Amino acid sequence: MRKFSTLTDQEILALAISNEEEDGRIYSDFAYATRDKFPDTSKIFSDMAAEEDQHRRDLIDLYADRFGPHIPLIRRQDIAGFLVRKPAWQIQGQGIDVVRRHARQMEMDAARFYRQAATRTTDAKTRKLLGDLALAEDRHEQAAGAIELDRLPASKREMEDEDARRRFVLQIIQPGLVGLMDGSVSTLAPVFAAAFATHVPWNAFLVGMAASVGAGISMGFAEALSDDGKLSGRGAPLLRGLICGLMTTAGGIGHTLPFLIDNFTSALMAAIIVVILELFVISWIRWRYQDTPFGSAIVQIVIGGALVFAAGVLIGSSG
Repeated sequence: MRKFSTLTDQEILALAISNEEEDGRIYSDFAYATRDKFPDTSKIFSDMAAEEDQHRRDLIDLYADRFGPHIPLIRRQDIAGFLVRKPAWQIQGQGIDVVRRHARQMEMDAARFYRQAATRTTDAKTRKLLGDLALAEDRHEQAAGAIELDRLPASKREMEDEDARRRFVLQIIQPGLVGLMDGSVSTLAPVFAAAFATHVPWNAFLVGMAASVGAGISMGFAEALSDDGKLSGRGAPLLRGLICGLMTTAGGIGHTLPFLIDNFTSALMAAIIVVILELFVISWIRWRYQDTPFGSAIVQIVIGGALVFAAGVLIGSSG
């Protein structure tokens, strides 16, 4: 790997050209990926890609004037200490806020590079262009820049963020919550029925594991087959089914694991504490993501859980 301090003017300009081309391609990818769901942000990235392309052309013109038509290939990964850009597809999957933050970080990195490069050259025209490019990258970074302030006012950004939140709730939170509620509540009856019928914690553990895994598989298939997500906007059916199934299983296993304790009374008390925690978590999620008043969520979930728990205790005790 080369050290940045060893690069000549020719190599610095070649590296700058390579950087601008790569950044422009990343912004173009961001613009393409966000064009349907976030059109205003997409326009910002299109503008930024166009400016990066203009920077590249300016650098090529200067390079050709000083060193001729051949531009050697020097990339970020060839220089020690340079942060290599993550591919656009890796960033896009993490949500619109992560994409915006990544774009701002790209501009900060680019501005830092141009400032360092400007101190390394003695050619006046090269130094001026590198300094101007550093200022241009600073303007981008201001929110992934002044462009965002012009084209993405707060009202539009809030609208896009709210759309992203709704999709997150619809595609991730909702199937997960349905599974967690089903797993936590529906398995109460068989687990505690087995516990009170046999007073053997291991028996209750086996029943709880069977009920949790069985419910997880059933709920996962039910969620995945409920609709394809294209019209409802609920997202990929396989992902929803996986989330719902895993959360269903997790909800049942939570109050099943305490029955690994050999002492029946200790296992029972630990399981009851876990049940209370599960119901509280479900209520919090409903309050946080479904705008359900916390008090109402607590009452609704606790009443439902208490009824199922009582049913299990009564059935188990009657044996």
